Amino acid sequence: MKIRLRSHLFDLPVQELRRGYRSDIYFWRSKIALERHGLHPQVTMQVFQKNHAVLGGVDEALAILKLASGRWRDYDHACKLFDRFIELKRQAREHYMSDRARYLDIVRQRLDISAELDTLWEDGFAALQLSALHDGDEIAPWESVLHITGDYALFAHLETIYLGVLARRTRVATNVRAICRAARGKTVLYFPARFDHWAVQGGDGYAAHIGGAAGVSTDAQGEWWGAAASGTVPHALIAAVGGDSVQAVQIFGETYPEVRLVALVDFENDCVATSLQCARALGQKLWGVRLDTSENLVDKSVVDAMGDFKPTGVVPQMAFKLRAALDRENFQHVKIIVSGGFTPEKVALFEQAGAPVEAYGVGSYLLQGCFDFTADIVLKDGRPCAKVGRWFRANPRLEPVQEG
Repeated sequence: MKIRLRSHLFDLPVQELRRGYRSDIYFWRSKIALERHGLHPQVTMQVFQKNHAVLGGVDEALAILKLASGRWRDYDHACKLFDRFIELKRQAREHYMSDRARYLDIVRQRLDISAELDTLWEDGFAALQLSALHDGDEIAPWESVLHITGDYALFAHLETIYLGVLARRTRVATNVRAICRAARGKTVLYFPARFDHWAVQGGDGYAAHIGGAAGVSTDAQGEWWGAAASGTVPHALIAAVGGDSVQAVQIFGETYPEVRLVALVDFENDCVATSLQCARALGQKLWGVRLDTSENLVDKSVVDAMGDFKPTGVVPQMAFKLRAALDRENFQHVKIIVSGGFTPEKVALFEQAGAPVEAYGVGSYLLQGCFDFTADIVLKDGRPCAKVGRWFRANPRLEPVQEG
């Protein structure tokens, strides 16, 4: 039986979720309308999407339902408290730099309000029945990935949140899996942090992990699954020491001797020459080199071979030339990593050519695509009750979700 991640790992804004603060307003208003009229429809909500995909975000979605399904006993009082909670959040940002004592007092007030809101909250998760697939499962179009059965008013306000989580994480997991398959078992490094908002890194890093990525570039991306960030010397450090790639790698290695030392070797657009310079200077200390030539440039090492391939950017011919040059000088231990505009098709091109590459660093491709999830009520009181074109889809792969 597969193990699900525990709810506390996700660091969810619980009070905001319970209030519907991050949900489409019509879901929150629907919840309140049902409760104010004493209506508690027993429904089955069905969640699906329309692509072949690798499922991600299930455990996070379940954590949202576990922590934020329910109701407040006194809505008027709770909403007033919540409004104050949000106002204090704004004030905390305002005073963080200017008045530290005031900032800390505001933080204490927010904690007190959060605790009071907790006392007003009636948990509803225990009254729901859920069955779900697992993160990392491969899914078919229209396949049910989650069924939620129970009083709709307990979880109506959460639809925006859990659907968004599933869409985002599934996109990352699916894209990573596609790259990993093209790489034929070689290491795939998840490097898109600079192309997106910082706040998504934890969940996206975990989605990359379930998709098959072996490394991430930020500590936050590895937080949920215990991975440490890794990476090479950046172009900025090379520029900061006057464009001397060897010096940049040397000071980096001296500062972090426990880290695998990988040189970035395209700064002067001559990857073979720069790689040899770094290898000669560092010897066994150099673990690898990374090719990252711009897609608008032709590296000097392949100029004499042009004629029957597209020469711009990082191409298999560069890797072959570099491997031969390193081996001639007995630097067989130096591994080659490639990055820069890699897609499944580009990775497949390298693999079909038998390029001597150790790992692929992939960035913006991993955030592309659309994997929108939909939630429909398909049963009410156990009987069909869905919009035209939708119906209950049983799925024997779904597993009951235990409370905890």
